[in-house]
Amino acid sequence: MAIAIERAASAENARNKLKLSGVEVLKSYGQFLPTVTTRATYTPVNVSRSYSAASEQTFRTDSETASLSVSAALNIFNGFGDYASLRQALEGREAGRMSLERALQTIAYDVTEAYYQVLLDRELLKIAEENLETSRNRLTLTRRQYEIGLKPVTEFYQQQADTAQAELEVIRAEQRLFGSRIGLQKRLRIDPGTEVLIASVTAEDILPASPAATEALVDVALSSRPDLAGAARSSKAAEWGVVLARSTRWPSLDLQFTASTDGVNFYRDYSGTAVYPPLREQLEDGIDYSLGLNMNWTLFDGFLTRYGVEQAKVAQLRTLLAERDLRDDVVLDVRLAAGSLKAAITQLATAEEGLKSALKAYASVMKKFELGAAGFIEAQNASASLVAARSEKTQAAYNVALQKSALDYATGRSPYQPKPSSGHVETE
Repeated sequence: MAIAIERAASAENARNKLKLSGVEVLKSYGQFLPTVTTRATYTPVNVSRSYSAASEQTFRTDSETASLSVSAALNIFNGFGDYASLRQALEGREAGRMSLERALQTIAYDVTEAYYQVLLDRELLKIAEENLETSRNRLTLTRRQYEIGLKPVTEFYQQQADTAQAELEVIRAEQRLFGSRIGLQKRLRIDPGTEVLIASVTAEDILPASPAATEALVDVALSSRPDLAGAARSSKAAEWGVVLARSTRWPSLDLQFTASTDGVNFYRDYSGTAVYPPLREQLEDGIDYSLGLNMNWTLFDGFLTRYGVEQAKVAQLRTLLAERDLRDDVVLDVRLAAGSLKAAITQLATAEEGLKSALKAYASVMKKFELGAAGFIEAQNASASLVAARSEKTQAAYNVALQKSALDYATGRSPYQPKPSSGHVETE
């Protein structure tokens, strides 16, 4: 189970989505912090030429320049947009976590269903093999009875045909088991060359207790289903999305701080200007500071804000409708699963009674058959009824276990947790 949970693509996609939502939360927290930018410029050589009409000469100046500035801006108010964005990200992250949990439950249920199918097909193969062995023994007995004149040759031929049919049923059962094992291996997402050892568990070992009352199970599902909780979180996130869209109607206030310095150093100056101080001293002594409060308020944006708010409201309504529909589906799914489990338990009890009757009828007919008092048709019918009863009882037992798993899935209860995977696969 842990292997499938770890390797399934749906689980990996949900994990990646949850990871991205965590980064979105970090980004929203960052909106409350000041933004800091810096800019530095250094020009080692700057050559300029100028012409003087009075002296009719061209002058060349070589200089070195440098400048450095650091600015920080802190948003003080933006219509609660940053707060709404943070709450939206937090709700989205929780919705992603719930989606991941439900994805893991879906994988667990899918693997459990495939696992039970393997166990069922293996039990049916065992029944087919036992029936084949019984048919062969009956063929041997019929041959002896035919040789001593107790049975006609037609019954011997009929028993041969019945044995061949039993062999064919074994082949079919083997093929069904092979297909179900392949199906389980696909769900486990393991190397096709890896051999999977299936635990020897009988249907009786996994039969559940009687289910609780349906309405109690509905209450459990409404409080436990992670996808329902995730839908509620998504609706809350959409509600904060409306607040975020409305925030652009308010002015934005930013506190701005800037520090800058620059300097110039002449290498050669043919114009006779004064010599500048060293560049390092200019940078140290020429630092300028500024602190200001900026307000931006868009008075009219062509109804873009109104459109954004309406769009956010539609998105919120969509999530609310999805949550409502999911809640209704959860109630119906639980009631259906609970009813199916109760019906499966009743079918199992009926199948057990049918198997008891089939065993008694088979034992009675076989005693008569061994003494030559019963013919092939009577023996074949008793044998077929016994095989059918055993198959029905086995299928009914695994159906009960499967319906219990379906009920757990419908109520959001899953005992399976992801575990580290080893290099090989072995289910024991």
